[in-house]
Amino acid sequence: MTTTYITTGQSGQTTYITTVPGQPQQPPLTYVEVIEDPRTGQSYNRWNNQHSAHTATVGILLFAYGGMDMAQGLGWNLATGIANTAEFDFSWFIGVIIGAVVAALAVTHIPKRYFYILGGLMQLIDAIICVSAPERYNPMLAARYVGGVGFGLITMAFIVQNSEVTLSSSRGLWCGLEQYGLALGLLTQVLMDSQWDPDYTISVNEAHGIIGIICSVIATASVAMSVESPIFYLRRNNEDAARNCQTQLLGSNVPTEIYNAIFDEAKSYVAEGSSRSIGAELSSSIMPFFKMLFCRCLVAFTFSVPLSTSMLISTVVWKSTIFCWPMILWSILRFVGAMIAIAVVDKLGRKFISLLSLVCMTGLMLAMAGIYSDNSYIVSRYYMSEVSKVSMAFQFFAGMFVVPTPTYLAEAFPMRVKPFLIALIVCLEQVVHIIVIVTFGQTVDCLYQYFLAVGLILVISLLIFAGVMPETRGLSLRQAGNRFRRVHDVMSY
Repeated sequence: MTTTYITTGQSGQTTYITTVPGQPQQPPLTYVEVIEDPRTGQSYNRWNNQHSAHTATVGILLFAYGGMDMAQGLGWNLATGIANTAEFDFSWFIGVIIGAVVAALAVTHIPKRYFYILGGLMQLIDAIICVSAPERYNPMLAARYVGGVGFGLITMAFIVQNSEVTLSSSRGLWCGLEQYGLALGLLTQVLMDSQWDPDYTISVNEAHGIIGIICSVIATASVAMSVESPIFYLRRNNEDAARNCQTQLLGSNVPTEIYNAIFDEAKSYVAEGSSRSIGAELSSSIMPFFKMLFCRCLVAFTFSVPLSTSMLISTVVWKSTIFCWPMILWSILRFVGAMIAIAVVDKLGRKFISLLSLVCMTGLMLAMAGIYSDNSYIVSRYYMSEVSKVSMAFQFFAGMFVVPTPTYLAEAFPMRVKPFLIALIVCLEQVVHIIVIVTFGQTVDCLYQYFLAVGLILVISLLIFAGVMPETRGLSLRQAGNRFRRVHDVMSY
């Protein structure tokens, strides 16, 4: 009798094939034993509980309060009693740019927890001002600048850290918490601002500030559970500190071979990044930057002043009030889309979710442009009801689209230039918001012009996205970076 052992692939599949000579030929009896790779097991496919709690707390609470500030500058400053000036609207976005630039210069030299602490304290100052001076323009304007700077610091630290400490099988979930938290904040601010009763004993801004104080205090306190990235210490040749961080991230039960494999991958990532000059990394970042420009900057078109204005106008014409179910459902659907996307982004893949959402968003945006092409439709209850329904559907798919973008942003660029290029993309996203804020509303048919222009941008972006954006599900940072540097990549799953 002859027994043959065959082991194949990373899945650890072992096949036993037993044959006995001299017998009539029969189909061989095959026993297959599947031994799962420990890296995919539940015990090793997550961080330790403390750091997971910190990431979820920061991702949900601090980004949620940032989403509330963001919504306030994008048309949801209706019941606050504060003058709706262009500077008030774009002040928060300028603050985000300042915070992102500062973080890009310092994030490789200072542990990330200090960015969380400083950013959380700045958001706390923002919230305290909202409570103490809710109807005074200048203090509220200053609060928005301060809160924006804090948000920029937190965004940079969060994306860079989660790109380095998460396993490839769960990176989409943890990085996606940025947009999940923002969607929750947008939902909260829109609901409060559109449904607030003036007879309440506190104002919208006071409620805004109270929520901000709670979020900032809890999230900043959770920094005590934060664990630094091993890559941060490997870049300083401090392997002992890096191993200590790796142990805290993986827990004490991980097998030695798995621990070493993950740590060796981090060392290889650092060695590869350190071996190239800044010029070489910048040169290799041209294609990833081009891809991310069309990916992340589209996020600014998923929630904007024109979209808010359109929803308000269409709902008032349709229902004669904003105190109604379409406004409530519109604010909820984006969060629902984000919740669905974050649950499946590491299973279905980033590109599949993004492409599906982008196709739907493009069709819905052009549909709204078609309705607004005739100004007489703006006073038609039928056509405005259709715009309201299309707007609700658009927000659902927008919530799905935005979730993979922070993961793509975390994976796209080489190590040494990553913070600077992430910051540049984040800044360009804010610039798009600012341009829309200061230019919208200058013509009678501004809604038609906006929706048509953005619809065409989405069409072009869809074609580019389908042809060049890679699918990076399950890949290490090195593998994902190599995929981004390809000129074209049509794989979508």
